[in-house]
Amino acid sequence: FDLNELLMSYGYQPADKKEQHFANMMDKAENRYFPVFEKVLKDHGKDFLVGNQLSKADVQLLEIILMAEECKPDTLAKFPHLQSFKARLSNIPTIKKFLQPGSQRKAPVREEEVAKVMKIFY
Repeated sequence: FDLNELLMSYGYQPADKKEQHFANMMDKAENRYFPVFEKVLKDHGKDFLVGNQLSKADVQLLEIILMAEECKPDTLAKFPHLQSFKARLSNIPTIKKFLQPGSQRKAPVREEEVAKVMKIFY
């Protein structure tokens, strides 16, 4: 959830902190969190994080991967197991439908929303 929080708050960072936030966020993703998930998938030898069936943990990790790729498209370049995991989950029929353009998945932050959020939280 730490990485999720960093990714979700990125679009709402003040301009003077955005670059530092991005660097910290991607450093944690690529050097702390993604290596752990990569190792779990490799060592576990299963298609999912826990056991051999889809769980909330899998869906949460997929969402984190998708958000990270919105910020930096090649973020999974060093993580072949995470790439396979993403492809596998993205092709589950209900998830595939959800990820189609026009689905309910929230689009990246729109500029007109940023001012509202900044006023409330910063």
